[in-house]
Amino acid sequence: MQLDWKILRSGEQTMYRLRGLYEGYGYRRFKMSKFEEYDLYVRNKDFLVSDRMITFTDSRGVLMALKPDVTLSIIKNTREGEPGPRKVYYNETVYRSGKGDEAFQEIMQTGLECIGELDLYHIYEVTALALESLATISPDHVLDVSHVGLVSGFMEAAGVDEADYGQVMAAVRAKSLAGLEEFCRSRNLSGTVKALLERLVTTYGTMETVLEELAPLCVGGKKTREAWEELNSLCALLKANGLSDKVYLDFSVEGDMDYYSGIVFRGFLKNLSAGVLSGGQYDKMVEKMGKKCGAMGFAINLNELERLGPAQPPFDAEVLVLYDDATDLTALTGRLAQLAGEGKRALARRRAGDLRAKEIVDLRGGEKG
Repeated sequence: MQLDWKILRSGEQTMYRLRGLYEGYGYRRFKMSKFEEYDLYVRNKDFLVSDRMITFTDSRGVLMALKPDVTLSIIKNTREGEPGPRKVYYNETVYRSGKGDEAFQEIMQTGLECIGELDLYHIYEVTALALESLATISPDHVLDVSHVGLVSGFMEAAGVDEADYGQVMAAVRAKSLAGLEEFCRSRNLSGTVKALLERLVTTYGTMETVLEELAPLCVGGKKTREAWEELNSLCALLKANGLSDKVYLDFSVEGDMDYYSGIVFRGFLKNLSAGVLSGGQYDKMVEKMGKKCGAMGFAINLNELERLGPAQPPFDAEVLVLYDDATDLTALTGRLAQLAGEGKRALARRRAGDLRAKEIVDLRGGEKG
């Protein structure tokens, strides 16, 4: 049975299209319960968008939560030592509140996770799938990329205390040079150090261009050098496969340094101010949950896509069959049955109007095509 795309919301259409993309790369669907033990989330609340949850006590006396996140459940249900990475995708509804006293919302998400012994290929694959996911939704998209190792390496080189990382990153997220200058003044940091930290705020551009500019600043420390080399290798692979034009380096894309370990990214679409896709490497998160392996993935907030209005498929039907009062109805019904048997989506109409079709069969006044 073929789906009638016109009756599906934009997010639902995207979900069906992305499912085929992910399965083509060997990802299998992960299906979880609506509820998970509250303890799983409270122990990892800093990883969550919000620590407010809908909870209840079940018949066993165990405190449960209506799922606010999918990634934590996937990690929990991943066994160590599996041959090759575990590759899963999901289509789930999560339940979250916004900032402050905002009401809880049902948020439809799709995404994927790659967990296990990861190498550069897997980092490329997940990043490329993030880009292809955005392209599936709209040609007007960008993926902003950062690297936790490069950011923390810059701060180490500048002599910033680890306790002050949060204050520096608040200025970087806001792209506030004034906030960064105030921090440097309060710590009596030199002009050279201030200039280095300012690169975290001002850096933005295509990966290839920015990495070339940053190369002289990344040769000293081991952490910055390794992060730069990883980004540079990723950039080369994306460029070789025609995917680098929409990728930008932007240090304001932040991953919590207690959970994320490498590349982090955020995807944006034209006419939507909020990012619709977010993800990255979260090895530290997996380690905190007692498992020794790498992990990388992303999630897409399908609710945001409804702001774009209904997604329009390129055609209303594969075949438009035109008929009139002179048409032999046996010929009409026979042709429609034939098209259905071929797996083609056909519409029978007296006039084409503004309908879009790949092929038109004209049976008016007798069979003509």
